[in-house]
Amino acid sequence: TPSRQHIIDSFQPDIKSSSFQRPRSDMNIASGIPKFIPLEAIQQEGNPYVRDDTMFIKIMVDFEEIPKTLLPYALSLNPGLPTHIQQAMIKEEAKRRIQLRSNDQLQIPQV
Repeated sequence: TPSRQHIIDSFQPDIKSSSFQRPRSDMNIASGIPKFIPLEAIQQEGNPYVRDDTMFIKIMVDFEEIPKTLLPYALSLNPGLPTHIQQAMIKEEAKRRIQLRSNDQLQIPQV
């Protein structure tokens, strides 16, 4: 959205669940985030999530176990970038944040 009111959520799949296995019937049991956004939020006039009857949803499948604190950064990256570039940028951001934290700890004044 223009005002960056993004809705971000994540879930860890349960590989033992039939939802994440080969279908054994016509339909799998649904799994995921059942209450991601209230329907009213996207139905109201002028909402930032729907334009010209179109809503874009960005989905990221993470095999690297990105920490939740990095999800907003990861989802803000240009989706046109190749996946390996996005992954490298996420790793660099994680390193930068670790470095910032260690610098902050070094600068704690001693009493």
